[in-house]
Amino acid sequence: MRIDVFTIFPDLVEDYCRKSLLGRARERQVLDLRVRDLREGASDPRRSVDDAPFGGGAGMVLMPEPLFTAVEAVEALPRPLFLLSPSGRRFDQAVARALAAKDGFSLLCGRYEGVDQRVADHLVDGELAVGDAVVAGGEVPALFVVEAVTRLLPGVLGNEASTEEESFSTGLLEYPQYTRPAVFRGWAVPDVLRSGDHARVARWRRVEALRRTLERRPDLVAARGGLTPEEADLLVQAGEVRLLADHGYDGALGNLGDDRDDLKDVPHAPH
Repeated sequence: MRIDVFTIFPDLVEDYCRKSLLGRARERQVLDLRVRDLREGASDPRRSVDDAPFGGGAGMVLMPEPLFTAVEAVEALPRPLFLLSPSGRRFDQAVARALAAKDGFSLLCGRYEGVDQRVADHLVDGELAVGDAVVAGGEVPALFVVEAVTRLLPGVLGNEASTEEESFSTGLLEYPQYTRPAVFRGWAVPDVLRSGDHARVARWRRVEALRRTLERRPDLVAARGGLTPEEADLLVQAGEVRLLADHGYDGALGNLGDDRDDLKDVPHAPH
């Protein structure tokens, strides 16, 4: 996959992308990442890319001419070209998967008070936002997008199952993870994870993913159409009666019955 990133801080982006997962992906030629300096499109000796906004106001705005020039100078630029902007479409795991299925795309990093609106209207193909917060420029959001997409490419991660089980892959948050030691400062790893019973471990992880998502991100559950009857039943068996009732799943509670022996098989993770 080829990704072009346009920025006034190419060294910042390039330095990060030489490291860790992105660096390995580039070495393996899975990722063709090209970082481009927007100042190359400037026409004055000072390589100016910003100016004061019409109508007054605080801060500076990236001018259209150097941005258009820098982008249009690239032959066979991979499209779509996205502007990183707080007003853009929310970037989430579904968007990451859609971009990972493409041959490439490009990112334009805003800076200061943003870009001239004619850039958003006539140069880029869309806008992306990585969260409801404002940062000084688009470089950090661009790195967020690049890494989220790259890790979905075949051959990037050592264990391909990692992307299938992690948070958001199925519309749920990931289950809790533990490693050695088995007991740390008196806090023990749940026995089920050391039982060697793969079916019990899988069930525990499923319940914990459901529990954690319903507690912390009920919006994710709603976005996937709510809990299925099987998922609600799992939580019933795990004793999460109050949690289900609090989120409007009162109908599932009739399945609980009087026999709660199954609850012993689904120990709770610490909350």
